[in-house]
Order: sequence, then structure tokens, then C-alpha cells
Amino acid sequence: MPIRAENRWLYPIDWEQLSGRIRFERAGKRCEQCGRPHLQRVAHLGDGRWWDAEAACWRSDRGKRIAVRGGFTLASVRVTYVVLACAHLDHDPGNSAPSNLKALCQRCHMIHDAAEHRWQRWWNAFRLRALRDLYEDPRITRERHVGR
Repeated sequence: MPIRAENRWLYPIDWEQLSGRIRFERAGKRCEQCGRPHLQRVAHLGDGRWWDAEAACWRSDRGKRIAVRGGFTLASVRVTYVVLACAHLDHDPGNSAPSNLKALCQRCHMIHDAAEHRWQRWWNAFRLRALRDLYEDPRITRERHVGR
């Protein structure tokens, strides 16, 4: 995932090299969670099951071989372009120890970061409400709501 400009200072200066070493050397250009290959189009069913073209088999969201018997139509098969990212397991960009980093595809990265994203949405909404309480005149705010 791209690093926001305001968070760039949290990462080490050699982040590109460190991230590349994790994604390409250690992980072998595959997601360390599900095994999806980097920079490849992958057919999937939307629930984590995906087609591994190299091994000619279906895999689970954990990368294990599975047998898919019926249960889906050709229309339910989607195609995704996989791009690996280097994720911080503890969500702290300052902790760039190799044991804290993992090469993840977009799906696995979003699932891993889901709780952090929910918290961030809550924090942003809370912060905006607090700023409004500090700087808005409550009489004007009340008039706006009564006037509707």
C-alpha cells in the first residue's frame, strides 16, 4: 500500500530495500498468508478461494489445496491483479524488524488491517466532532438544526 506523505517520516530511510527483501527474497514473490503470486492475474471466487495456475488447483484463503465441487458458477469467478505489499504486523511503522514484517497481497493486507482501519475511521470522526465543539458557536449550530 502506498505510504501517505504525512507518515513517510515514520519509516526507515531504507524502506524500499527492506520491503523488497521481505517481498521478493524471503517470500519469493508470493503472499505469505495465502500464497498468491506477485504481479499475476488470479481467478478467485470472492471468498478467499483462488485458482493457482502453476499448480493447476484451487487454494483456500490460507494457501492450502482444496477441492471445489460445484457450488459456484462461471459468472461468480472474478479476476484480480495481485500486488504484494510489506505489512507491519503490529501496525507500528517504526518497528521494521524482519520478524514484524510480512509480504501480503491486497486482500490479506486489508483483512489484517481491518481493525486498525475501523479505529482510524472512529478517531477521525471523533477528532472532527471535537474540533467543531471547540470552534463552532453552539447557537449557530442549534439554529441550523431547528431551521430544517
